[in-house]
Amino acid sequence: MKRSLARRHRLLTPSLLTSSLFALTAAAALPGVAHAQAAPEQDAAQIAAQTGEDVVVTGSRIRRDPLDNPSPVVTVDEAAIAKTGLSSIADVLQRIPASSGGLNSKFNNSGNSGNPPDGGGVGAGSAAIDLRYLGAKRTLVLVDGLRYVNGASASGIPGTVDLNSIPDVMIQRVEVLQSAASALYGSDAIGGVVNIITRSNQKGFRAQAQYGQYLGEGDGETQNYQLSWGGGSERVHLDVGGFYTKQDPVRAADRDISQFPNPGQTSCTDAIGGCSGAALNGRIVFSPGNPSLPAGGTITVRNPPLNGRGVYDPTLQGGDFRSFTSADRFNFAPYNYFLTPNERYGGFVNARAEFSDLFNLRLKASWAHRQSQNQAAFLPLNLGPDAGNGNLLDTISIDATNPYNPFGITLNSGANGQPATYSLIGRRLIEAGQRTYNQTVDTFSVTGTIDGKFQLFGKNWYYDANAVLGSNDAHQLFTGNLNAARLAQALGPVSQCTDGCVPFNIFGGEGSVTPEMLAFVGFDERSRSQQQLRDYTFNVSGELFDLPGGPIGIAAGYEHRYQQGSFTPDPVIQAGLGADIPAQAARGRFNVDEVYGEIRLPLIRDVPLLQLVELNGAVRHSNFSTYGGNTTYSGGALWKPVSDLLLRAQYAESYRAASIGELFGAQSRFDQTLDDPCTSAAGGLFQSNPTVRANCIANGVPADGSYTEPQGGQISVQTGGNAALRPETARTWVFGGVYSPAWARQGFASALSLEVNYYDIKVDGAIASIPAAVLLNRCVQTGDALSCGAVGRTPNGFISAINGVLLNTGGIRTRGIDATFNLRTQPTGAGTFGLSVSGNYLLKYEEIVPATEGTTSTEYTGTERGSPDQAYPHFKGQATLDWDIGPVAAAFTGRYIDDVIETSGGNKLKSRFYGDVQLSFRPSWLNEKIGLTLGVNNVFDTDPPACFSCSLNNYDPTTYDVPGRFGYARLSYGF
Repeated sequence: MKRSLARRHRLLTPSLLTSSLFALTAAAALPGVAHAQAAPEQDAAQIAAQTGEDVVVTGSRIRRDPLDNPSPVVTVDEAAIAKTGLSSIADVLQRIPASSGGLNSKFNNSGNSGNPPDGGGVGAGSAAIDLRYLGAKRTLVLVDGLRYVNGASASGIPGTVDLNSIPDVMIQRVEVLQSAASALYGSDAIGGVVNIITRSNQKGFRAQAQYGQYLGEGDGETQNYQLSWGGGSERVHLDVGGFYTKQDPVRAADRDISQFPNPGQTSCTDAIGGCSGAALNGRIVFSPGNPSLPAGGTITVRNPPLNGRGVYDPTLQGGDFRSFTSADRFNFAPYNYFLTPNERYGGFVNARAEFSDLFNLRLKASWAHRQSQNQAAFLPLNLGPDAGNGNLLDTISIDATNPYNPFGITLNSGANGQPATYSLIGRRLIEAGQRTYNQTVDTFSVTGTIDGKFQLFGKNWYYDANAVLGSNDAHQLFTGNLNAARLAQALGPVSQCTDGCVPFNIFGGEGSVTPEMLAFVGFDERSRSQQQLRDYTFNVSGELFDLPGGPIGIAAGYEHRYQQGSFTPDPVIQAGLGADIPAQAARGRFNVDEVYGEIRLPLIRDVPLLQLVELNGAVRHSNFSTYGGNTTYSGGALWKPVSDLLLRAQYAESYRAASIGELFGAQSRFDQTLDDPCTSAAGGLFQSNPTVRANCIANGVPADGSYTEPQGGQISVQTGGNAALRPETARTWVFGGVYSPAWARQGFASALSLEVNYYDIKVDGAIASIPAAVLLNRCVQTGDALSCGAVGRTPNGFISAINGVLLNTGGIRTRGIDATFNLRTQPTGAGTFGLSVSGNYLLKYEEIVPATEGTTSTEYTGTERGSPDQAYPHFKGQATLDWDIGPVAAAFTGRYIDDVIETSGGNKLKSRFYGDVQLSFRPSWLNEKIGLTLGVNNVFDTDPPACFSCSLNNYDPTTYDVPGRFGYARLSYGF
């Protein structure tokens, strides 16, 4: 069943919703965070409360009371994860209001968009977390406070951890530090830190089985099975577990919003354009001056298939060819995935042996296997000087002796120095079937730890020594590609079509390419990528002498890290002979040695209006083999005027070294959805704006207005790494407070807290490419020399490529406010009630990039930037109301996203409100060990807002849900 785009959305009134959220002080944490519900395994605060000892919390290496944390940390526990009904920890974390999305299974970029300009490849089937809109590469992901190997999908060398490579069954909770922390953890921790805490003290068996699908549509089936066991003695403990997750696809053809390349489109003849010129029956564009041209410049087959040498009538009144029209263009949209399929399984082992206070041994090992798939429409085969492939396909000539060439002349590309007689031939190769990209990825990680406690200066001191070995190995099989060298032979002189060569029919339209032709020119493309991590750390922490507020705490440590990555495309692709996205091999490595120190100075305690005053600071020096040394600092102050109120301020310097892919990634291509203002077609500015016309002509567009490529298509962006990149640097200010009144906690509430934080982040020398839209618009609007130099055009005006190679751009500036409100009542006769409200208000997000003179800045706050997709709403929030009584529990979660305006075209994406409901039953007559949970996500059946500039499926997958109600049922034991 298809869904209507025009259907009215069941939304709360925006003003009512916004006022309600602000009244509850919404912003920044996941529903059920921190103290939402008791979980079988304890968080840091629970451990500290029971043992009376300080513990290590994310954001500090010094043991402390978690309630006096100097940094804003959101905790996502098992109860919160279970409430979402989601089967991927990445999907759970991407709902945090401070998160701006990241890669997930809603991306289907392979073959559609190519390799984005970040050096990491497509990342098909992987998932990442992006905090503060700064990009996933500026969010550090740790597992139990230690580094984890970066992921890959056999299309590049990413600089981020693939969250799909971490077995979900091993996750106990996730702590999200919403502040910079390079002085503590090193490179990458600019936007924040995500610390995944693994299961280590389970007792007995736990099992879970969940099935879900999109109700009504009956697609997107998801299965999730988990089994774990933990046991042992007081000093020896073992945890083991395994999982299996399978997600079936949702196809674009089954959602109304994605039926055509543009929202609301009903035909390729619509003025908005967007359908592909690589048509089922071909598109032949002649060059001016060709003697075959008289009746017009663009033709197609009249009655396909044309299986022999057709008849060409230059007047187009008869013969086998006619004029090409917009009705002949190909609608590629319904052939894509809306939700990509993937299958994951693996397991973990976590062992602990405590020999004495001084010496303990811990071993942890995990393995995750992923099989995933992206899918695109049939291969768009484009030949000729205006094709823009950047390889042999742009230089192929179709010889007059080719048995299917009806024109009586050689269609010359101009590569031989003679005038070109054709501009472009586009043909959608339906006979080869849809393009499919199958990824097989294995990730291994082994961690060994020796730790203990000893006495020094009459105080407890702690040490730990860790070794992490990680490996990620990814393979990709792409079916549906062509070998350009063999195609050139099959289209060339028939006398040279020997040794198995079969002459190719590119003129005959749909059904004219035979299996024998395909067998000669086609091939299966096989690529591979690998990443390795070896990380060795030593940490020591303890207390010195006492100050009036308590003992001075210090921590110090050393880290040596080695990372290696490689990407090996198919040999045919490396030779530049593919017909899809080009790529070259890349390989690189680096090592870094680091030392750090942290100090905590409790100056005053238990004085009126000065219940606690504390200063803290950290410093880290890093020496990278790729660029040398760097030192970062952080410092902060914490003040408790009364025991119920904590105020804090923090300043941090941070940095991010360029990743392997950013440094050593070879050139590739990103096909960006982008309008060219220089076209004379509808929507272009060439005919109506004299300034634009003059700048376009100066950039290489023919002055006669003959360049008429329709809007709504894709433009090639040349991507690649840059060995001259320098590290990014950043400075972050955070001011905030937490109010948790004892009068409430000693009365009607078991937990009540309100936390508000303001952040201000400035990134200098950001590693990025200048956005293609910025370059193109600056060139045509102002004639900026730097921008026009990056926009390459063919002699006929087509954009051949825009230079998107990475460099150190001007920077990024973002400011905002997070807030979190949590309430849980005491048990009553009507049960126990909980309310968790969170949100993020974005005050500013600005990017600064260089120009010929100085810089230009773009303000993205309140906008949707489109390809690459990202919305920047002023406000995102969510709230969960839950209730339980005896064996029954229920929860409702509301998620709100403010409206945004597309930067290209000004279309408004209206606000959205999603509602999720869940009901659980855990019967007492089974000792509450077995539970049944039923839930529906998007219960109001809210569709995503339509987006014209987004890459695929006419919506932003970083921000909005797949259309449809998703229902699920879960049976659990021991949870």
